[in-house]
Amino acid sequence: MSEVISLIGLVGGLALLIVLTLRGWNLFISAPLCALIVAFSSNIPVFTGDINFVQNYMAGFTGFIASWFFMFLLGSIFGKFMEDTGAADSVAAWITGLLGKQRAVLAVVAACAVLTYGGVSLFVVAFAVYPMALSLFKEANLPRRFIPAALAFGSVTFTMTSAGSPEIQNWIPIEYLGTTPYAAWEVSLVVAVFMAVFGYWWLQRIINSAVKRGEQFQERSSDPQLVDRELPHPATGLLPLLVVLGLSFIYHDTLMQNALIIALLGGVISLMIINWRFFTDLQAALGNATTGALIAIGNTAAVVGFGGVARVTPAFDLAVAAVTSLPGNELVGAAIAVSAIAGLTGSASGGQVIALPAVGPHYLDLGVNPEQLHRVVAISSGALDSLPHNGYVVTTIRGICNESHKDAYWAVGAVTVVVPLMGLALAILLFNLF
Repeated sequence: MSEVISLIGLVGGLALLIVLTLRGWNLFISAPLCALIVAFSSNIPVFTGDINFVQNYMAGFTGFIASWFFMFLLGSIFGKFMEDTGAADSVAAWITGLLGKQRAVLAVVAACAVLTYGGVSLFVVAFAVYPMALSLFKEANLPRRFIPAALAFGSVTFTMTSAGSPEIQNWIPIEYLGTTPYAAWEVSLVVAVFMAVFGYWWLQRIINSAVKRGEQFQERSSDPQLVDRELPHPATGLLPLLVVLGLSFIYHDTLMQNALIIALLGGVISLMIINWRFFTDLQAALGNATTGALIAIGNTAAVVGFGGVARVTPAFDLAVAAVTSLPGNELVGAAIAVSAIAGLTGSASGGQVIALPAVGPHYLDLGVNPEQLHRVVAISSGALDSLPHNGYVVTTIRGICNESHKDAYWAVGAVTVVVPLMGLALAILLFNLF
């Protein structure tokens, strides 16, 4: 009976968190409140014992900040410097002239895809590309509420989980399955092309429908005002991006996540050197960047704290045991297990790390091809993880783009949940056919 109550509390707490997030509640309030409901339903004490609400929530909260603070700070500074110097506007104008205003969405998606596949963290990509995306959407007069969807689609779909991607979601299975980052690259290529083409078509159609209804770009008082000023050459905005990409690639294998600190620091320094004379207010840019980084990482950490409490409940163990022992097709079972856990934790990597120790050895013993299993696990982790409470989603929509979930999430969900699920189905179909 206690497990049933725990399960009701876990599902109810997660559902409430999603609802409150969509309604625009402050995550510093809603996330711990929902986590407290989960704790109470599982008889987890608030303060005492080896496992308690405060300890587990704050372990998740502070652990995320400890791991990602410098990346968020430097990523935010890089983005603000691109904005303040006019480099973002210059690059945006160059791209607009090259591709035309009607290709603004494609430009944003492509920029995110290149940086993500180059090894730059998803969070950092959003910080770096947002100023350019804002300029492109303004130039094309497109509704700004779709910027998060464009950023997310280019970052967490066909690039994050594809063969060869340096993102952690493609590397975690290696430890458990003995594969390589290029596992099942043939099927991965087909799936990636499908997700890229179909997802872009769908996103563009969603935006076009909004434009036909009369929606357009709406300026805000907080937007950078760079009217009637000399802009730097587009190369001065592209070169720092290449520095970030290059340094991240060079140091990724040796420093892993910490390579981003060097990469972003190099990007910030190169941006300052190249565009020093174009700064309008360096001190204000630093102040705004710091505030933005703190808000973004705080919102994300609040949600991660919820996951820290959820993971120690009896219901979570029960759910993991149930989804990792599903009968039927092994690849389908693995996909369901990873997707379900990623959805519960709001984390693609969390879904993999929790599911793989049980799923990996079990299915390998049954003779499942490890490369096929690797690719299915990677792709499936990048679907339900993007529910409204996902850390990246929260950061991108609220912390970086300053939009509401109510306005921005449904387009995000379409291209980061539905499209990857379709790609997952295609991958499993191809593996079973060939």
